[in-house]
Amino acid sequence: MKPMDHETQPLEKWRDGVMTRMLYSSLVKSMQLCIFEQFCEPGLGAPIHLHAVEEVLEVIEGEAEIYLRGEAALVRPGQSVLVPAGAKHGFKNVGTGILRVRATLAAPIFEASYEDRNELSRRYVP
Repeated sequence: MKPMDHETQPLEKWRDGVMTRMLYSSLVKSMQLCIFEQFCEPGLGAPIHLHAVEEVLEVIEGEAEIYLRGEAALVRPGQSVLVPAGAKHGFKNVGTGILRVRATLAAPIFEASYEDRNELSRRYVP
């Protein structure tokens, strides 16, 4: 067993003001989970989208407004939201510093379909 050193994993720009670090996925031999962190500047985050599987969104640092099926909630460090499979959701940084969110998907790959057709659909596979 060798621990994963997340600080050495690369950050990738997903959109202006939003960086992503893929922690676990099929790219590192995960068979059932995709776990990643996003670092979002104030006012930015993830637009409304959906996944075919459940997702847990956990705030690590900062404050997020998380949208789920037309409702919004303020989520702070140590809190999380369970997003059902197929549910439209998104979030944004409503604080003044960087928002750090950890997302866990019940699949080894990341796939998302966005409400905004100008947003790139994303799929991470080996």
